[in-house]
Amino acid sequence: MTRLDFHRVYQSYRAQLDQVEFTLHDRAKSHQTVLAKASNQLLDAGGKRLRPLFALICGTTHQPARNIRDDVPKLAAALEMIHMATLVHDDVIDQAAVRRGRPTVRSEYGNLAAMYTGDFLFARAIQLLAEVDNTDVHREMSLGLVRLCEGEIEQIRDFYNWDQSIKTYLRRIERKTALLIALSCALGARVSAADARDLSALRLFGHYTGMAFQIIDDVLDFVGNEHVVGKPVGGDLRQGNLTLPALVAAQKPSVGVRLRKLIHKDMEESDAEEAVSIVLETEGLPVARALAERYLSKAIGVLERVSDHRVREELAVLTRFVAERSF
Repeated sequence: MTRLDFHRVYQSYRAQLDQVEFTLHDRAKSHQTVLAKASNQLLDAGGKRLRPLFALICGTTHQPARNIRDDVPKLAAALEMIHMATLVHDDVIDQAAVRRGRPTVRSEYGNLAAMYTGDFLFARAIQLLAEVDNTDVHREMSLGLVRLCEGEIEQIRDFYNWDQSIKTYLRRIERKTALLIALSCALGARVSAADARDLSALRLFGHYTGMAFQIIDDVLDFVGNEHVVGKPVGGDLRQGNLTLPALVAAQKPSVGVRLRKLIHKDMEESDAEEAVSIVLETEGLPVARALAERYLSKAIGVLERVSDHRVREELAVLTRFVAERSF
């Protein structure tokens, strides 16, 4: 029996993912030239489209012959548009010049145009969701968007704040990243009319997987290949975004004081390089990897509660991809 892998799962949803891609480009159209160009620049940069894939898989729960309801690709596209909108806004906040190896919208069109591009994508996502006739989907999504915005503000608040706790970091990434993956799983399941037990399990699976995804992303920020990850190594630290590896390193008495002194708003490039080296030499990365593995183990455990065997298998494949990814 051939082992199910990420490529096979991805290809089995190729038609639906192509439909999502078409919808993204169609809804990104605008008579306003800058909005249209900026939105398409972001779309053309590509992406893994993991959130749509989570939604599509969960949207087939107990559906015969993978019969995906028409609402699911719309929902999947809306989730991806929301994700894209947050990326545009994040790049403004972080003053990022590059994402996925390409110039960011803000670097091409300026901060103001970038902020309105993000708002435009949010609005298009809401338009798409309005076509999904399910008040529970609207209710859960709107609450999620509120929490997502709260997470973004919390991240801005804690820039350069070495006094934040690990608990604060975890709450922030729950709202910034895990929330949207949990929504992708839960709302896909809602549209497929999954029962309450499956719905609860899939939402929790998305939460655990999303937590692991962000922690691994924060590890890759220190050790990933810049050409593969698509952004400078140590970029978060340079922007004052203190992630788990750095927070753990700062607790080490021998280097913690020095690390805290190096990272500040007016730091030199040499300060940032030294800070990255300090983090790499401490247990910050192993601790972060271990915590990501714990979340992934919890995600796999929760899948046992999902009654649809095929959905369990396909989501487990995505979990392995998250664990092994290099970008």
